[in-house]
Amino acid sequence: MTSKQTVLGRVAQLAKANINALIDQAEDPQKMIDQLIRDYSNNIGDAEEAVATTIGNLRLMEQDHAEDLAAAKEWGDKALAASRKADELRTAASTAEADRFDNLAKIALGRQLQSEREAAAAAPAIASQTEVVAKLRTGLDQMKAKLSDLQAKRDSLVARAKSAQAQNRMTDAVKSVDVLDPTSELGRFEDKVRREEARARGKEELAASSLDAQFEALDALGDGAEIDARLARLKAGAA
Repeated sequence: MTSKQTVLGRVAQLAKANINALIDQAEDPQKMIDQLIRDYSNNIGDAEEAVATTIGNLRLMEQDHAEDLAAAKEWGDKALAASRKADELRTAASTAEADRFDNLAKIALGRQLQSEREAAAAAPAIASQTEVVAKLRTGLDQMKAKLSDLQAKRDSLVARAKSAQAQNRMTDAVKSVDVLDPTSELGRFEDKVRREEARARGKEELAASSLDAQFEALDALGDGAEIDARLARLKAGAA
């Protein structure tokens, strides 16, 4: 397989490639797009060189073909002129000279036939080369269009990825200050404050109960003194 045919095959394959399917199937779409962009860029460069070379070869073949056709016409004109001269000489009874010009006419006709054959032989090659150029140009245009599409998709994909990352960071930040989330810092701090408040209330209740007991003891002590005083008065009256 020639280099030109290899390039043509790659161009046709890439031009027909289903880019969206390739991207959808990729584990890392951005990496896949970057690789596709490299592939398309490299093959576009190869295709452009192939197109330029093929066009150059085609123009040379067309030039040679045109020269063969021009030569065939020229030899045909010379054959006609020699034949007419031979007829004139033969009319004038110059048989020997007439034969010489007829031989020249035959030589010219042989050259004409050779030029026509060369032109005819070149025609299929020119047609084939013209078809190759058309296919390469079409494929090249398709590849350039897909490359532009890939570059646009890549920019869009990168933008979406950055947006998603920013959204995730924002969501994480919101979660970290969510007072309803018991696992958040504020949630744990609130629990700690509530426990401290509960312990303070417990201490207050404990202190209050201790004070009440002291007053009750004091009241009991006062009752005992009153009883002792009354007993003393009873004894004094009996005496």
